[in-house]
Amino acid sequence: MPYSSNSNRGSGFNLKAPVELGQEYESEIEDISRRGDGIAKIEGFVIFVANAKKGEHVKFKITQVGRRFAVAELV
Repeated sequence: MPYSSNSNRGSGFNLKAPVELGQEYESEIEDISRRGDGIAKIEGFVIFVANAKKGEHVKFKITQVGRRFAVAELV
C-alpha cells in the first residue's frame, strides 16, 4: 500500500513515514515545488530536496520528517 493512501484516515491506524531522520536515500527528482525545491518520492511519500533539479538522480539526507512530507538536503 503506498503511503499516500488516505483510506484509513480516522480509523486509529497510524501510517509511519517510510523515511527516517538522518538517513540517506537515493531517488529521482520528479518535479519542482513552488518554493523551488526538488520533489522526490519514496513509497509515495513526498520529500522536498533543496537545490535539486527535475530529472536528476540524487542522494539526499533527511533533515526533517513530518506526517505528510519530509525535507532533505543533497549529500
